[in-house]
Amino acid sequence: MSGLLCALVSISIQASDKRSLTEKADEARKQSRTIEQEQLQKARDAASETQSREKKILKRQQSADWESEQVEKAQQQFKERESREEKYLREAKEAAAKERKIPKP
Repeated sequence: MSGLLCALVSISIQASDKRSLTEKADEARKQSRTIEQEQLQKARDAASETQSREKKILKRQQSADWESEQVEKAQQQFKERESREEKYLREAKEAAAKERKIPKP
């Protein structure tokens, strides 16, 4: 009888071990899914952050391009004004060098 009792106890222990192993496996799967979801979220956050940084860099580059365009335009306008000034001075010198006949009244 004690042998039978021992056998029953060992069977019930094995059954509880199996259940606990199944429960452990379920818990491990849940934990694995949770970890995977956390890692996916971290990856999404990192990708979003990277995109944000790229946008900021592009914006800075575009503003730098705009600034260089404005400097270029200003230099071009300065050169045009300078050449107009030189033209007017040259014409004034030529006019001053010409002899003029003053009409007699």
